[in-house]
Amino acid sequence: MRRLAPGETVYVTDGEGRLARCVVRSARPGELELSVLGVTAEPAPQPALTVVQAIPKGDRGELAVELLTEVGADTIVPWAAQRCVAVWRGDRAARSLARWQSAALQAAKQSRRSYFPRVPPQEDLAAVAGRVRAATLAIVLDPDAIGRVADLDVPTAGTIVLVVGPEGGITQAEHETLAGAGAIRARLGPSVLRASSAGAVAAGLVLARTARW
Repeated sequence: MRRLAPGETVYVTDGEGRLARCVVRSARPGELELSVLGVTAEPAPQPALTVVQAIPKGDRGELAVELLTEVGADTIVPWAAQRCVAVWRGDRAARSLARWQSAALQAAKQSRRSYFPRVPPQEDLAAVAGRVRAATLAIVLDPDAIGRVADLDVPTAGTIVLVVGPEGGITQAEHETLAGAGAIRARLGPSVLRASSAGAVAAGLVLARTARW
C-alpha cells in the first residue's frame, strides 16, 4: 500500500472469481480508500488442476507452493509420501499447513489471481489414490518413464491431477497403487528436477496445452 497513490488502478478479489476494478481515492498508512469502477465474475478455470506435492524438507515446501500458485494450480495437496524426509505430526502439522496456505495466498495476490488455490491438510496414499481415481487425467512424474508429459493428451474440462514425489522418489508400492487408480507415469525432460520445482514445470507444460494459458 505504500507504493499506491491516488488515481492509480487496483484490483480487489474475493478469491472465488469476483474481481473489482477500483481506483485509489486516498492512501494512508495501513489503509486505502477505493472507488469501485466495475465488478466482474469470472468462471472457474477449466480444466481444474490439482497438484499432489510430496512434502519437501525445510522451506522448499513453501517455494513449491509459491511456484505452483503462480503457474495456476487450483488445489495443492501436501502428500506424506513414504520417502519424505519431512514429517508433519501434531502441532508441527498445523504450523506447516498454515505456512503453505499463507504462501499460496501471498503468491495468489502477487500473481493477481481471481481464484485462490486451496491447500487442504496433508493426505496419505489412500486419499491421493482417491483423487487419482476421480480425475479426468492423472499423471505421476517419473524421470524413468518412457512417455513425456509434453506428449500426453490433455482434456479441455474436468480435473487433471499431477503427482510430484519426494527427492528420494516414489516407491514401487506407491507407483503400483497410483497406477491401479488410473495414473499415467510421465517424465519431464533429460534432467531431473528438484521436488520443489518439478511440479511447477509440469503444470506449465500441461496448462500451456489448454485454453487457460
